Amino acid sequence: MLKVFADRGGTFTDIVAVTDNQDIINKLSRYPERFLIVTLPNQQWIIVYKLLSENPEQYQDAAIQGIRDIMGISSNEPIPTEAIEVVKMGTTVATNALLERKGDRVVLVITKGFKDALRIGYQNRPNIFARHIVLPTMLYEQVIEIDERYDAHGNELIPINIEQVKKDLQAVYNIGIQSCAIVFMHSDRYHDHEQQIAQLALKIGFTQISVSHQVSPLMKLVSRGDTTVVDAYLTPILRRYVNQIASQLPGVKLMFMKSDGGLVTAQQFQGKDSILSGPAGGIVGAIQTSKRAGFELVITFDMGGTSTDVAHFKGEYERQLDSEIAGARMRVPVLAINTIAAGGGSILFFDSSSYRVGSKSAGSNPGPACYRRGGPLTVTDANVMLGKIHPQYFPSIFGMDGNLPLDKDTVIQQFTQLAADIQAATLNHSTPEQVAAGFMAIAVENMANAIKKISLQRGYDVSQYVLCCFGGAGGQVACLIADTLGMKKIFLHPYAGVLSAYGMGLADVRAIREGGVEQPLTQALIPKLYQLMQYLETQARSEIDQVRSQVEIVQKVNLKYQGTNSTLTVDLTDEVAVMRQDFEAEHKYRYGFIQLEKTLIVESASVEVIQKMETPEEPLIIRTRPLNKPPTSIEIVRMFSNNRWYDTPVYWREDLQAEDNINGPAIVVEKISTIVVEPNWEARLTERNHLILQRLVSKG
Repeated sequence: MLKVFADRGGTFTDIVAVTDNQDIINKLSRYPERFLIVTLPNQQWIIVYKLLSENPEQYQDAAIQGIRDIMGISSNEPIPTEAIEVVKMGTTVATNALLERKGDRVVLVITKGFKDALRIGYQNRPNIFARHIVLPTMLYEQVIEIDERYDAHGNELIPINIEQVKKDLQAVYNIGIQSCAIVFMHSDRYHDHEQQIAQLALKIGFTQISVSHQVSPLMKLVSRGDTTVVDAYLTPILRRYVNQIASQLPGVKLMFMKSDGGLVTAQQFQGKDSILSGPAGGIVGAIQTSKRAGFELVITFDMGGTSTDVAHFKGEYERQLDSEIAGARMRVPVLAINTIAAGGGSILFFDSSSYRVGSKSAGSNPGPACYRRGGPLTVTDANVMLGKIHPQYFPSIFGMDGNLPLDKDTVIQQFTQLAADIQAATLNHSTPEQVAAGFMAIAVENMANAIKKISLQRGYDVSQYVLCCFGGAGGQVACLIADTLGMKKIFLHPYAGVLSAYGMGLADVRAIREGGVEQPLTQALIPKLYQLMQYLETQARSEIDQVRSQVEIVQKVNLKYQGTNSTLTVDLTDEVAVMRQDFEAEHKYRYGFIQLEKTLIVESASVEVIQKMETPEEPLIIRTRPLNKPPTSIEIVRMFSNNRWYDTPVYWREDLQAEDNINGPAIVVEKISTIVVEPNWEARLTERNHLILQRLVSKG
């Protein structure tokens, strides 16, 4: 049987498969340059495979093609689905649709008088000095105002005029809009009106109906409305993608990663839960493998081709309820991930006075200049120029037939030209490699700033943390990032290049349900909170496979001071004093003060039901070489670092054994990524096949 974990990224799609089928392994062993095969205990193997996310001439969907390649099936044969046990995926389909504004056409159905409520939003100004404010484009195309109203206590003030609504909805449906977002005042508590409209829309034929009290059952019309619109905008696209995958894999158990770090079955996967689907897999993979390696304080650093994602971990997954992604505001629990547009494909350019990196990316088509598709210079090209990436150790998947190595000559030629242009404009004489190093310094600074935002700026001392580096390009800049931040340890898992995909296999099934409360925290409220928790737990359990497997229940409440807007999350307990203490400790840590005289308000409560999944084992490696015999390098190359060239040994990671130590400068190459050990760093391999990079204490 085959288990497949896949992550479709902006540039590459990564696949990790677990199998006990010797035939598959025998076939794939003939292509060692394309597939990484790792033997597990009890007659199982892990297969690691990477392919371009977009390659229209070769295939329609990268994940399906990956499964075909692993099973050795041509593109016109049906996939033998009885041989596949489960497919777990993360996808950027919804994120890309949001970034490019290519979702479905949506009509917003809202209480009369609030037509522009979502457009006005909270009137916050992200850039306080901007004189020309560019508002994000709204995701809905039409608005229907409904003459209806409940008051805050549930009294019906204005009933719905059903005939009028029918007419309005039909008119919108007739112009081709089939997705509908329904958002009424106070409907988080009183939802009869929303249900009436949803029934009408269903009869008329709307194919997607997102109802606010189901999508986000919390107070605040604007954030509830925003979330509902995002859901209506993205769910149809997601449905089509899920159906396309399911049609190729009939009868296979198909699961998707949600933004909160939990898996869900394909039928229950919704637009609002899909935005951080891929990055969430990476966080789960990074944290679960870091725990196995014995690290409890972790900064995750995922550098891919298009973007870099960073997150902070201190004992439990950090989630945020309110987030803004690609100009769309949402109120659903998502892992607290900070994403910046800096990756291997970030474009480098000189604007006649200064160096710039990003925010545009070359993607996978045309890709960086070295990809042989006429692309621009990027961060990856800078690493080629600096001798940190060498074509002979990079997959040969380029050119018309997909079999040529990276093109180093064009990189040297373009950087030489760029150095000449810079000299002409600024009279500043820099060699081509100094120019490349200058661009790298800017990229590293951008990425280090993203980490400062989630750590230093929130009171955490990063020098106590390990930097868990992954993603195709993470290992190339790991030491530079750590140096910038004063971090002393870096952890690189053997599947670091595909850790987001591997994370799909390490994730649990999770269902989270929230309910609004908005009442002062008193001892009398506790029984009511437990009652609400019971109701939410029943709802959450309905989403989970009811085979009575072991589930874990986590109950949380969101607290805030009366008259303020910022909530902090604490565990629900029987004792008000304990919850107050937890809240004040976190408040003091986060904001530096507490307000003892203020009443605490319970804004909302949430229940998370976690169903543990069977996860792949990781074999221990046995040392066969004598302890005093160091590893042998495969060749010496030239690498530019600290403004000079170094003769640098290159090692195959597969040749390293437990307890091997390598002093920088050195390059460790794997089939799926390259790790640069900078001067003043050393790398050590553990018996779990984990590579730990440690900063050497400088003498004097």
